[in-house]
Amino acid sequence: MIPIPEILYILSRLNHAPAQQRKLSCIIKLAMRPVTMYALLALQTFSVLFLALHDWIPLGSFNNLAGVRAANPGAKLLTTTLVSAAPYAFGLAASIIYFGSPYPNWLFWWLWISYALLFLGQLRAWWIPYLLRPDPARAARYRQMCGAAHAFLPEHNGIRPNTLHILLHASTAALLIVLAALTFSHHL
Repeated sequence: MIPIPEILYILSRLNHAPAQQRKLSCIIKLAMRPVTMYALLALQTFSVLFLALHDWIPLGSFNNLAGVRAANPGAKLLTTTLVSAAPYAFGLAASIIYFGSPYPNWLFWWLWISYALLFLGQLRAWWIPYLLRPDPARAARYRQMCGAAHAFLPEHNGIRPNTLHILLHASTAALLIVLAALTFSHHL
């Protein structure tokens, strides 16, 4: 339990003059920036690895390779994987190149646009049909591709988001939050 005098001390520190508040803000920003940069890189790496590999390597009960290959025969799966992973792999490569130095504005834009589109695509493909608007054709396709995969949410509107995709969706949301923190600190 935090003693009352310490709480009051912390609250009294919030009433600093604007110049002193800016100085404290810069200290917090400098301390936070390396953590958020590593978090951004880790989340990007997870996203790229997920997009590139989850339909290709067996992950036990977390994916269904036979169902994926049945729904996406032959070169269609390779083409889909390359098209879906390429913009994020490019963003990751650029982030690695500029790591440790300020990101150029074009890279912030690239990351914002690509991951916002990914998140909107995830909402449209999984969560809107699951929560709001049934899509029987999509539900049948997902049952074929992901029906045997581990899932902890109940089926709704014929769709049951699997655990692996939920991890991707949560990491995409977290990446956008980290990107917002970096963008905000970059412009202070």
